[in-house]
Amino acid sequence: MSGNVVVSEGKSVGKSVQEMSMDGDEPPPQFVVKEHPFGSKQCNSSSESIHIPIIDVSLLLSSEQELLQLRSALASSGCFQAVGHGMSSSFLEKVREVAKQFFALPVEEKQKYARAVNESEGYGNDRIVSEKQVLDWCYRLTLRVFPEHKRRLAFWPENPADFRETLEEFSIKTKAMMDQLLRSMARSLNVEENSFLKQFGGDSAMMQARFNFYPPCSRPDMVLGVKPHTDRSGITALLQDAQVEGLQVLIHDTWINVPAIPDALVVNLGDQMQIMSNGIFKSPMHRVITNREKLRMSVAMFNEPDAEAEVGPVEALINGTRPRMYRNVKNYGVINYQCYQEGKVALETVRVAHN
Repeated sequence: MSGNVVVSEGKSVGKSVQEMSMDGDEPPPQFVVKEHPFGSKQCNSSSESIHIPIIDVSLLLSSEQELLQLRSALASSGCFQAVGHGMSSSFLEKVREVAKQFFALPVEEKQKYARAVNESEGYGNDRIVSEKQVLDWCYRLTLRVFPEHKRRLAFWPENPADFRETLEEFSIKTKAMMDQLLRSMARSLNVEENSFLKQFGGDSAMMQARFNFYPPCSRPDMVLGVKPHTDRSGITALLQDAQVEGLQVLIHDTWINVPAIPDALVVNLGDQMQIMSNGIFKSPMHRVITNREKLRMSVAMFNEPDAEAEVGPVEALINGTRPRMYRNVKNYGVINYQCYQEGKVALETVRVAHN
């Protein structure tokens, strides 16, 4: 599959998501969400008592109260809005702007960075792995940013001219924030502060950037921007659209809207952190809804252990009251991806059974 022409069951659907959006077309059957096992399709707007916490990252070293709030947020919903991360409003707006400029390019220009059929890196739509697969109403540009020697710069846009430089700076700053968060998370559980960080594999830890673009959709009641899923990562940071909301998190079996706070980064844990914390911290189920009138963009940064690094529960978090919840795993990303396409919960496949 190249660019943003979707292939399903060996045949092109003819139009791209972008073209169908511009023409106001009824979405084809392969985009229509059937009944899904992860919560109801509708958002329960009456749950105003459930809020996504806001945490000031700059206070985590000095404030016991902020550290307790971090632990509480990650043990309950597995996500929060991060402020005090050291990135200015103007810089975050610049990141959004280069993303918008890239997606506004002519199709032929974006096709220069089209991903190969069996790869995730590059520009395009969903990889097709199943005839029964429901497709996401979006297209995206996925780039590996760390380790630096594994960057495939042929996929890094040269237009807009400051795209590469902006992504480089955003990656470095986001990585620094994530490393600080991982140390703080360990301290909040009273374990050695590098307990989580060292499982990522040091300089061989992987970070991917994913620029997401969600065009307007004529049937937001039938189609999702991204299907319900948990992240394969250890930790994910998302720069949301400054104005258009769309991200929802499943909390207590209810889909909760994540407000768009322009200066905040939405931080959510991935499955590998739930494994490392022996189930204390949660990897939340989340999805993206579509919008009839407005396009939406976001930039996600996924930080995960080196695929060859063995990941497992921190020994200090295994005890008589909390036995080992998960087995040690390598290359968890493959497990998560396959389960995602089959509608299975990946964490359940690595859970240790207890009588």
